Formats: sequence, C-alpha cells, structure tokens
Amino acid sequence: MSQEQTKDIQAFVFRRKAFLLPFLLFVFALFFVFNAGFLSAQNGEIECQTMEECKELLARYEKEVSDWEIKIEKTQQEKNTLANKISSLKQKISKLDVEIKKSNVMIKDLNLQIKDTGESITETEKQVGEQREQLAALLRVIASEDKKTITEIFLAEDTIASFFRNMVALEKINVRTYETLNKIKDLKLSLEEQKDKMEGEKDDLEKVLIITKLQKEEASKIKTEQEVVLKETKGREEVYQQNLAITKQKAAEIRTRIFDIIGVAEAPTFGEAVEMAKFVSSLTGVRPAFLLAVLTQESNIGKNVGQCYLKDSKTGAGTKITSGNSVSKVMNPKRDVPYFLQITKELGVNSYETPVSCPMSFGWGGAMGPAQFIPATWALYKDRLEKILGYKANPWKVKDAFMAAALYLSDYGAKKQNYTAEWKAAMIYFSGSTNARYRFYGDSVIALTKKYEKEIEAIEQY
Repeated sequence: MSQEQTKDIQAFVFRRKAFLLPFLLFVFALFFVFNAGFLSAQNGEIECQTMEECKELLARYEKEVSDWEIKIEKTQQEKNTLANKISSLKQKISKLDVEIKKSNVMIKDLNLQIKDTGESITETEKQVGEQREQLAALLRVIASEDKKTITEIFLAEDTIASFFRNMVALEKINVRTYETLNKIKDLKLSLEEQKDKMEGEKDDLEKVLIITKLQKEEASKIKTEQEVVLKETKGREEVYQQNLAITKQKAAEIRTRIFDIIGVAEAPTFGEAVEMAKFVSSLTGVRPAFLLAVLTQESNIGKNVGQCYLKDSKTGAGTKITSGNSVSKVMNPKRDVPYFLQITKELGVNSYETPVSCPMSFGWGGAMGPAQFIPATWALYKDRLEKILGYKANPWKVKDAFMAAALYLSDYGAKKQNYTAEWKAAMIYFSGSTNARYRFYGDSVIALTKKYEKEIEAIEQY
C-alpha cells in the first residue's frame, strides 16, 4: 500500500472520530428542543393568538420543514454514496479472495513441478555417475592396451589387423560415452535452470500473495469503518425524519389554528372569504379569486345552502323548506342517500331536517353546504379533508366547504392557474364533464374570477 493511501485512511478515521462527538451532542440538543416543543404543544399551549402571529409562526415552521427535508435528502445521498462504496469494497474483497485462492493453487502447482524437476535432476545425476563409471572402465582398458609391448600384442592377437580393430572399437565406444555424458550433463543443466526459474516464479507469486492479503485486510478495514459511518448516517437520518414529523405536526396545528381564527359559523363576509380562500390556496394551489367564483356560483359563498329537506330515504323525495310542499327527486336514493344518512349520523344532526339543494329542471338535487357537494362525492374526499383539518369534516361548515371545493378543483387541473385549466375544472365541478351544453357555467365562473381578482387586489392595497 502507498504512503498516500495510508495517509488517506488515517485522515478518514480521524474525520470520523472528530465528527462523532459533535454529532451526538447535536442530536441530544435537537432531541431536547423538539421534544420540549412537542410536549408544550401536547399540553395544550397555544403558540399564537392573532392571524398575524399564526401566519408568522406557520412561515417559520414551513421553513423548518423545508430545511429538514434538505438535510434528509443530503443525508440520504451520503448514505447512498457510502452504501455504494461499501458494495464496491465487498466486490473488491471477493475478487481479492479469488486471487488469493488462485495464487495458492499456482504455488501448489509450482511446488509439485519443482519436486518433479528435483527428482529428474537426481535421476540425471545418477545417470551421469553411471556414464562416468563406464567411461572410466573404457579409459582403463584403453590405457591397459596402450601399455602392451609389440611382443605382447603379437602373442595375444592373431594378427596386427585384429589388434587395430580392437583399438578402433574402443575409441568409438569412448567417443559415444563422451557424447552421452555431455548430453546428460546438458540435461541436468537444463533441469536445474528450469528448477531455478520455477523457484523464482514461486517467490514472485508468494510476494504477490502477501500483497494481495494486505490489500484484502486494508479493504476490509476501510469497509468496516465505512459501515460504522453508514450506521451513524442512518442514525442522523432517523433523527431528521423524527424532527421533520414533529415540525410538520406543529405546522398542521398552526394551520388548524389559522382556520379556526378565520372560520365563521354562518356565511362569511367577503373579507373573511378572501382570507379563507388565500389560506386554502396555499395548500392546494387553486387561486383565491377562482375558488371564490366557484363558491359564489354554487351557494353565493354560503348564503344559499339548499331549500329542500329529504323526507323519504327509499324514493329520495322531500319537501320545500319554505312551503312544506312535496318535491320529488330531492336526493338520488341509490347513489347518495346511504352516504347522506351516514354523514348526518356521524355529525349528530337530523337527516330529515338538514337543508340540501332542491332538484333543478333536470337530474337530482341533494347537494350539501356552501360547496354543494353531493353526498357520494363528499364521501370520496372525507378522509383527505379530515387528515388536513384534523377533525371530522362537515359539509355545512364554511371553512370545510372551502377546503373540499379547492381539493376537487385542484384534482381536475385548476392548480395550473390558467384560463383553459380553470374553465375545464369549473365545468367538471358543475356537471362532471366539459359538455358545451353547460358552457354558461364555466363562462360565468371565469367572469366572476376576473371581477374578484380586481377586488382582492384592491383589498390588499389598503
């Protein structure tokens, strides 16, 4: 491992240790501050009394929510980066394991080859010895022949020719023996060179094996350290998530408080309606002027919430509130009556003395409250409303109706805040479609929107 790598690792460990203590103190402080605030909220302390105080506090909490979300996103990126590095190190360690196993096999194979070569060298040395003995015996015979006198040669051999043939034969044997001996010597030298080469390769391989093992140990060490940092990072994320949840809850409480301050039991003044529309707009993206225009078209912003009572749940028939005259088709018995009975039961009001819209010249009546939701549609939005409001939603309550209408319009495109999107959303709000037959409604809402834009602008200037 290089000195630079060693320094990097030491610096990494130092940074991790240096970070840990401040981090723990930071977590403790956050835990104390936020839990203290959370407990105070749980104990019923109201943190704002006026609209201005609540809006200022809400803006602060919304900024804190944004800050926590940024921290969480950054921490998640750090976590993902560390997880990727750890995964890469695991792969590197696995690769090094394979290389170590491969090196061990190669070393074992070389050991076997070196052993076989050593045995061959031993066998060759034995052959060299045998050839040397044979050569020595021949040399002794030749020397013995050379010492013979002419008389001994004539007495021992039949002819001179025979003597010379013997000498030539001995010389030939002597030459072949030398040649064989030289070949065996060359073979021995070759085997020794091979053995030396294999032993060199073995030494090199053993050095590589040592380096590989050190690399594996270093990678394992870094992996362990990064796993510790990853665990700490996950811990930070959990703390941030908890703080985000607490801050969101506080923001939701302040929104409810604002709504409570704005809320009115009866039809609101235009100023009150503007404040409610502006607040609802901040949550849904529906422009205040457009929302007010739709609610004006539906109920004159809560002044006309229906002139009929349901009287027969089986047929949907009812009566006029002012005259008591019978009216058919007050409420669709299959689509809406079961939801209406459930809604009024949960709110603790009399189902047959609660005002709903009378039928028009076509279709059914039965729309409820300032937003004029039919019961079946209200049932679709009930859970979302109650999650935002923090209490049981009431279609006859002005602020609940504002929120319900805005959610519906937002779902059908009004949050885009352009003419086409708002016109289509208004048409769907009225008839469930953009049928040109009902164009008068969409056109009327757009005209009212332009009027309210100017009036809201005038209010805000003074």
